[in-house]
Amino acid sequence: MDHTQILLRPVVTEKATFLRDGANQVAFFVHPDANKIEIKKAVETAFNVKVTDVNVVTRKPTERVRNRKVSRVPGWRKAYVTLASGEKIEFFEGV
Repeated sequence: MDHTQILLRPVVTEKATFLRDGANQVAFFVHPDANKIEIKKAVETAFNVKVTDVNVVTRKPTERVRNRKVSRVPGWRKAYVTLASGEKIEFFEGV
């Protein structure tokens, strides 16, 4: 897979902002079939930074029942990427 197919979009939440500022970590929603090695290579090639660690969180799809109506809640896969000291990804500057 290409790095544009692996990295779907950045996570923009309060927790992700605190991790970016404090722990030098960046969070991305990633393709469900991507592994840690592919995620690391995708971030390094897309943003030209050095990655030291990748942690992945997977949430499986679930079904929700409301008033006898069944709906499906999609799952997702999120990667927390730890950058080397001194490295930064500047994709929110000027927003």
